[in-house]
Amino acid sequence: MTSPAAAHRAEHSLTVDAPPPLLYGLVSDVTLWPAVFGPSVYVRHLARGAGWERFQIWAVVNGEVRDWTSRRRLDPGRYSITFRQEHSRPPITSMGGQWSFRALPDGRTEIVLAHEFDTDGTPDAVRWIKEALDRNSAEELSALARVASLGRRVEDVVFSFSDTAAIPGGATEAYDFLHRADLWADRLPHVEHVLLTEGPDRVQLLEMGTRTADGTTHETRSIRVCEPRSWIAYKQLLPPALLLGHSGVWTVQDGPGGASITSRHTVVLSPEGVSAALGAGTTLAQAREHVRSALGRNSRTTMELAAAHARSAA
Repeated sequence: MTSPAAAHRAEHSLTVDAPPPLLYGLVSDVTLWPAVFGPSVYVRHLARGAGWERFQIWAVVNGEVRDWTSRRRLDPGRYSITFRQEHSRPPITSMGGQWSFRALPDGRTEIVLAHEFDTDGTPDAVRWIKEALDRNSAEELSALARVASLGRRVEDVVFSFSDTAAIPGGATEAYDFLHRADLWADRLPHVEHVLLTEGPDRVQLLEMGTRTADGTTHETRSIRVCEPRSWIAYKQLLPPALLLGHSGVWTVQDGPGGASITSRHTVVLSPEGVSAALGAGTTLAQAREHVRSALGRNSRTTMELAAAHARSAA
């Protein structure tokens, strides 16, 4: 999937105190990226088969949210993943590369992230792309090291969950309720104030203050990507101390049995934050249940009110 004729190359590496299978597993599952990797906002699979996949990804690149479609081949036997963008955005005309994980004699792993690319020839294009690769690659490698340094099984600290509710009204009206987050301070009991900024390509920046069950207020800041009448994906930029990362997606759809709305969360626990927020001696299992309960409660409240809004509109 790489192209020997590519004009430009970049390589970033890091040695991590963890075995290749753990690190390969985090990179091979792109659904975890928005919660694990700082630049990633949302990943949506388009197709997949044995050892390959296609997906659309939204990520922060040099300060702006951009999207592209990539195809990957996964080789778990060699701990290698090759990738190539199918539809690149200017100034990139082609981009491909490889993740590789090499076991070292002392139990550590050398991670190498290599890129090769061509540009559209605009001034400063190479500099712009290399700056983005330097920044994002460093963040991604550091994120892998951070999760590995927790010294826990990945499934103990990185997990997903979802809730689904029926919509007695129309899916379009329920989607509108979720999309108009600028009205949430008046519509949702756990939201105190909201500032919503609309950007290009259906990207939103959502800043709000929310009340927790114990009455304290937490300031949140999220990037949201909105697909009209279908889904809204978000990445929390300021997760609470309990979490290292948090992402999610609202999905609204019509079906044979009626319309429904689903809220899915993916989170990365901070073991250090667990002790600080929930008290010394709190287990990761208890922390997972706490997070599942707190985030699920807010999501279910939002879905119930979205359904009520849809019913009223209908």
